[in-house]
Amino acid sequence: MKNIAIIGSGLIGRAWSIVFARANHPVMLYDNVNGAVAQAIDLIGHGLADLKKYGLIDEDPEKILLRITPAQSIEEAVSNADYVQENTSENLDIKKGVFSSLDQFAPEHCILASSTSTIQTSLFSEHLAGRHRCIVAHPVNPPHIAPIVEVSPSPWTSSEVTQKTYDLHQSVGQAPIIVKKEVAGFILNRLQAALLREAWRLVDEDYVSVEDLDKTIKDGLGLRWAFMGPFETIDLNAPGGIADYAARFGDAYSEMMSNINYPNWTEELVKKVEAQRRDIMPFSEIRERESWRDQRLMALIAHKRNTKSHD
Repeated sequence: MKNIAIIGSGLIGRAWSIVFARANHPVMLYDNVNGAVAQAIDLIGHGLADLKKYGLIDEDPEKILLRITPAQSIEEAVSNADYVQENTSENLDIKKGVFSSLDQFAPEHCILASSTSTIQTSLFSEHLAGRHRCIVAHPVNPPHIAPIVEVSPSPWTSSEVTQKTYDLHQSVGQAPIIVKKEVAGFILNRLQAALLREAWRLVDEDYVSVEDLDKTIKDGLGLRWAFMGPFETIDLNAPGGIADYAARFGDAYSEMMSNINYPNWTEELVKKVEAQRRDIMPFSEIRERESWRDQRLMALIAHKRNTKSHD
């Protein structure tokens, strides 16, 4: 599990290149768009410089960058690979075509992983002779800063491939979890969907503004969730732990959510939320804010590393 191939050099592909190269893996980077890889490597250099600034890497960024090699074809990229991380369009037909090529050109021992956010492994691998080596390794954006990786096998993915994928991501500093059986959206997106649907409903029914809803998370729940998951949070929020919390609040939670119906986000609702967001932040400032987000995430990760004792 030494040689890594990254297919697709967009935002996620660039971030994965950083993840593996900074962990001393040689990386072959391929994109079917002319000039995309050269542009990506330049942006990767900037990303590494930011990581260095926040103390998240010790090595000279230029040395790390030397481990990333442009590939001229998908065959060249994967011909000597032990592990492939695919990052192409979130389109099932495209995934099937790409994985057909990967299965054709990659060595038999090579693991073929996808970064897909929504497409289960079984959907893009069923037709392949090497379907047992296909798996989803779904990151959070941006994966070179936020370390969670959802390792989601299909029913026919071999247990060895699942374990090796998990071990690889753990070895390069990520925080992998195993999705024990396939489910639409994996774990993170389902949790995010539950919160988002309630957030949109509360705004739609005029219980709260967009700004105050966001404040509730960033200055409330989000502070705890940066260090603890929801189960640990409630374990600490009742004198007798989880069982005590469930006894105290279980019925109340069930009752408050029992009659909720979540309709699709209507055009009218989207316009309402969009208008409130644009009042807070003009669209022209979005890119600058994305950079600010990444800087804050790096500072948070650095802080968590420096205070890590009971994780």
